[in-house]
Amino acid sequence: QVQFVESGGGLVQAGGSLRLTCSASKLTLIGNTMAWYRQAPGKERERVATIVRGGDTGYADSVKGRFTISRDATNTMYLQMNNLKPEDTAVYYCNQWPPLRIWGQGTQVTVSS
Repeated sequence: QVQFVESGGGLVQAGGSLRLTCSASKLTLIGNTMAWYRQAPGKERERVATIVRGGDTGYADSVKGRFTISRDATNTMYLQMNNLKPEDTAVYYCNQWPPLRIWGQGTQVTVSS
């Protein structure tokens, strides 16, 4: 079955940057519309960035201009996060859009003020 593995999270001060990485087994990332999601404590999971099969991208208003989604031929997807804010603190996940029922463990991003 498909498996997602997210990595690259950590603790960073406000204004800092992180790059998240997503790898998938039994799924070709380039051939599908993929997205990054996040879930903060006590909140629902939300989609923050999307990349369609043709390569066009879209972003939630809260991250537009700060986050960049990309993927490469090694079947890896990335989320470059710049100018991080405390409200970006969450567990970040990758999945298709619309999402499969299977989710990875996610990677924790914590932004201190």
